[in-house]
Amino acid sequence: MTRSARLVVTSTIASLLILGGVACKGGTETQPSNPKPPAQPAPAPTAPAPKAPAPSEEAPAAPEGGEAPSAVEVTPEAKKEGDELFASLCSTCHGANGDGNGPASASFPTKPANFHSPEFQKSVSNEEIAKAIVDGGPAVGKSPLMPANPNLKDKPAVVEALVQKIRGFGKAE
Repeated sequence: MTRSARLVVTSTIASLLILGGVACKGGTETQPSNPKPPAQPAPAPTAPAPKAPAPSEEAPAAPEGGEAPSAVEVTPEAKKEGDELFASLCSTCHGANGDGNGPASASFPTKPANFHSPEFQKSVSNEEIAKAIVDGGPAVGKSPLMPANPNLKDKPAVVEALVQKIRGFGKAE
């Protein structure tokens, strides 16, 4: 291998490691790679009844798959935090416009999801999108390059804001 080829390979690996650290925000929380399933499943919590939108509010439309809107209310603060997270983390791979052409994606063997794609929008549920955001791509059978964001586990309104943003890209065309 020539010296320049070795430099390219080393630079690419270093870039991926740095981007992985940035995407994970260098958190100190660790998740077991193969968690043991609980002995018995915990009972499913009952969700509160969804708040009916006021006449001036617009309820989020169900995606093409016909899913009902989430019962989680997205506050203006949660929407702002979701927008900031998308701009600082998600766009690195998915692109600022959600087209899957972020700067880090150039070195990926498989392109990140293009949120504008009708095929993508039909292929996943809101719950799968939320799980991928919080638990990472492997949790829903997607790319291991999609990092987990365990810091969002206790922020359902922010996760829902991100889900709505992703669904919004599908309606933009």
